Amino acid sequence: MDQWKIPFIQAKVLDEWITAFYRVEGMELPIVGFHSHHEYEIYYFSGGECRYLINNQIYDLQPGDIILLDGLTLHKPNPRSIPTYTRSMLHFSPAWLHELLSVLGALKLLEPFHNLNNCLLRTGNDESGKFVEGRIKRIAGFLIQIDEEMKRTGQKNELLEAELKMEVVQLLLGIYKMAQKEFTHVRKKMTGKEQHAEAISAWLKARYTEKISLDQLAAELNLSKYYASHVFKETTGFTVMEYVMGCRLNQVKYLLEIEPDQSLTEVSRAAGFESVSHFSRYFKEKIGITPSSYREKKRMRMRDGEP
Repeated sequence: MDQWKIPFIQAKVLDEWITAFYRVEGMELPIVGFHSHHEYEIYYFSGGECRYLINNQIYDLQPGDIILLDGLTLHKPNPRSIPTYTRSMLHFSPAWLHELLSVLGALKLLEPFHNLNNCLLRTGNDESGKFVEGRIKRIAGFLIQIDEEMKRTGQKNELLEAELKMEVVQLLLGIYKMAQKEFTHVRKKMTGKEQHAEAISAWLKARYTEKISLDQLAAELNLSKYYASHVFKETTGFTVMEYVMGCRLNQVKYLLEIEPDQSLTEVSRAAGFESVSHFSRYFKEKIGITPSSYREKKRMRMRDGEP
């Protein structure tokens, strides 16, 4: 799992492959900023008020909403009232399920995560929504059980892991069927502010590797600087520069993995950082390890055949 989760939760034996959280309220888990990760994600919104930003798309959530994420696309929840914000989440590595899905002839169950462009399914808290939330609860319970047995016996229970995988397959099957129903896909009706915020995020996404000028942004989008800054912060929950830095950090992580021969200076410049020293400090602050350590960690995982 990506580094942003590690400091906040007690590690479990299967964390490299799957994590699940059922009905998390408020700050029981920290509400992370703009981020990405390698795992697929199923996010279930139970209650409260929350906007969710996925790349440059903004959604006003309703209880029962399900978001399917490929993980690599930048995303961030922006709850308006943190104490009432309630959600369930499942992150899993497709590599962990690949052999089982291949044997079952069911690899297509992963299609919604990479074919639907990080979609939102609106269930209205009906039976299909309750099915998804209930499965996440069961999966979270299995993970606790596996972890407790590992602590007690010193060995991972392979049978329990097999049961866990079957639970995840059942969940994916249900989601796959839901995703085939066109009426569940949300078509957004945006306010003027949301339209402006999306236009701003799209503009930034196209230029984050350059030197960003709020004057240029405002002029090209025909907005005042004050309004552009204010509406973006109000709608997304973070500033223009926080968004830009999130985009740069995501690009850096990508380049560190796919360009092993590029120097850190080249990587930092390609992502829009003005100096390698600033890049290194910012990376360690946000990820928890140095860029060099991150690259080496990913290299070792690839060598060992892990995602």
